[in-house]
Amino acid sequence: MANYQLEIYTRPTCSDCQDLKKFLKKYQIPHRQYDLEEQPTKEREMKKLTGTRIVPGIVFSESSVLSFRKKTKSMTGFEQNKEEIKKLLGVE
Repeated sequence: MANYQLEIYTRPTCSDCQDLKKFLKKYQIPHRQYDLEEQPTKEREMKKLTGTRIVPGIVFSESSVLSFRKKTKSMTGFEQNKEEIKKLLGVE
């Protein structure tokens, strides 16, 4: 995942979010995490990036030459996107 920065948007009551966090911990994947219960203002940002309010929101981004964030891939939900996430992160 050297070229990507990973950001996740979660809620504590979401089981798919908890599975995603366990997965990232297992593989020691660096990421930024936003708990929408604790940071409700981040929900608007997540909706802009993913197109929905459904969690978990998962955003892979790349830094541009001038350090601006450039979105390269976003998705909603962990379980249905697990194989693609593994591929992007380069894990089993």
